[in-house]
Amino acid sequence: MLLALSSDQEFVRETTERFLVEQTPPNEVRRLQRDTAGFDADYWRRGAELGWTSFLVGEAHGGGTISGAGLVDLSLVAYEFGRHAAPGPLVSTNVVAGALSAHDAQTEVIADLLAGTGIATWCAPELRSFHGSWAPTVEIRHDRAEVVVLGKVSPVEAAGQAGHLLVTGRDGDGITQVLVPASTAGVSIAPLRTADLTRRFGAVTFDDVRLSQDAIVGAPGEASTDVDLQFHRTLAILNAEAVGAMQAAFDMTVEWAFDRYAFGRPLASYQALKHRFADMLTWVEASHAISDAACCAIDEGSPDAAELASAAKAFIGQYGAEVVQDCVQLHGGIGVTFEHNLHLFLRRFTVNRALAGTPAEHRQRIGAILDGWEAAA
Repeated sequence: MLLALSSDQEFVRETTERFLVEQTPPNEVRRLQRDTAGFDADYWRRGAELGWTSFLVGEAHGGGTISGAGLVDLSLVAYEFGRHAAPGPLVSTNVVAGALSAHDAQTEVIADLLAGTGIATWCAPELRSFHGSWAPTVEIRHDRAEVVVLGKVSPVEAAGQAGHLLVTGRDGDGITQVLVPASTAGVSIAPLRTADLTRRFGAVTFDDVRLSQDAIVGAPGEASTDVDLQFHRTLAILNAEAVGAMQAAFDMTVEWAFDRYAFGRPLASYQALKHRFADMLTWVEASHAISDAACCAIDEGSPDAAELASAAKAFIGQYGAEVVQDCVQLHGGIGVTFEHNLHLFLRRFTVNRALAGTPAEHRQRIGAILDGWEAAA
């Protein structure tokens, strides 16, 4: 989270925090494990009223930012989602809403997303090791007045709950995106298992799905730049959530170490643990910093946005795992029980770490970006 927030940004963050504390305490998160959707529809609608789905949408469509930097504002909400292991399709809905708004497409769908009465998700292409290169698992064809979609995408967040699917597919030598209503004939969704108690994922199959040309979002065959931005936004939101989960786990563990006594002294007073806490705090603070830097770069369209986005995902994925695992170990036996709240943050971090590329994959992307710059020089 940014070190210096405006009063309006701080208000949004505090409002989101209070709402999540009230609506999704740990026992409610546990209860939602048995819920098909993983979140309550009224909860999501009320969250949308707080602006959760509006920051990447232009004012002409009813959205808007607080600071003029929509992704930065959204990262404040994502951070609180991580700190409370909160339910809801924050990443997928915002990425789709932003994509539709940028092309003035499907305005009725945008209105539903802003109101919290509709859910959308992105059926993204597979990640490749170098910037600007994708491996879509879906093929898009043009048959006279129709667009035909064929293929399978997995995993897709909130696939079973979404009313619309933004599909990125190979269209000849280019990339095209289409918005597919989930109820369209030929669309089938198989649920997948996940470690997170409230996040839901599915495998989506498109079997000769036919749509009108109006379903195309942007210019046919020219969506590569849009996909880059959507991917970087996804990384920024995931990173902010992951940092929130790290912070929650660390704070909980420090409090535990001061409250727990061994041989008449708090655990936190022992030098070996002090050193370990110092390492963990360094990694947490560095994760805050690199997450914020990447988020700002993406929002500003900086030339180094791709490098910073991958650097943030790689760093947070590697050192955040160290932090959260250490928190579990420092709690001792109670840290691995279902009744303790710590595993909620471990689960959220673990899933976020795996989504949109692992640390190793992003280190490869950084190397490829740097190689490209050297070749251009």
